[in-house]
Amino acid sequence: MNILVFGKTGQVARELSLLPGVTCLDRAAADLSDPPACVAAIRAARPEAVINAAAYTAVDKAEDDEALAGVINGAAPGAMARACADMGIPFVSISSDYVFSGGGSAPWSPEDVPEGATGPLGAYGRSKLAGEQAVAAAGGAWGILRTSWVVSAHGSNFVRTMLRLGATRDSLNVVADQIGGPTPARDIAAACIAMVQGLAGDPGKAGIHHLSGTPDVSWADFARAIFDQAGLTCTVVDIPGSAYPTPAARPLNSRLNCTSLEAVFGVTRPNWHHGLADILKDLKETS
Repeated sequence: MNILVFGKTGQVARELSLLPGVTCLDRAAADLSDPPACVAAIRAARPEAVINAAAYTAVDKAEDDEALAGVINGAAPGAMARACADMGIPFVSISSDYVFSGGGSAPWSPEDVPEGATGPLGAYGRSKLAGEQAVAAAGGAWGILRTSWVVSAHGSNFVRTMLRLGATRDSLNVVADQIGGPTPARDIAAACIAMVQGLAGDPGKAGIHHLSGTPDVSWADFARAIFDQAGLTCTVVDIPGSAYPTPAARPLNSRLNCTSLEAVFGVTRPNWHHGLADILKDLKETS
């Protein structure tokens, strides 16, 4: 299957680039701040499916740059989805748990409507929600894959940060009241492929689905697991999120109900312990 991917240097895009039949576009080839250029790239490539793995991901910066985040995360995926619907090909776009408020303790389901009291806490979440709504409105064989806490052996992510800090410090303060599922980028890439293949065979599978690693864990306990697997002796000190203020509020509850992804596309939740081992192995091999 000939699949066109928006994004080249991001965590998921880099994993997708390793798969056969995938062509990845960097910003020079298709700038998401220019939605018509994205549409032109799709029409020129004439792929059998499109995956949007690019996004404005600077959560804190988005608070002062919401207009640009809205174009990149909202308008651009909508334009891509409309082009794919016109061409009769599947389109899958990656979204985020940040579309929800993070309230309560129950896992968020795809059917939960993130608006009002359950809506996004900040600009980044609002921009991702706008993208979801635009993709859904385009119709056709579309899919949204919401995910959380993306990690890999490359890019900027929690695993790499903890390894860097843990190697030079005796202890680290880590937030313990935010709960979610760390999700290896490699598993997100595989889920996106399964979705476009499934949608190609049955456009009736269109909809929103969730993928996050299992088991759900706090950032603090995830840090402990990282240090344990990496053989680092750094001690983790639990702190509340309120003790680590950021410009954009973070959801306390990032748990995601992933049952529909398995039911519709046969994709099960990955065990992040196994994914973490693979990440540490990849980092060791490239060091």
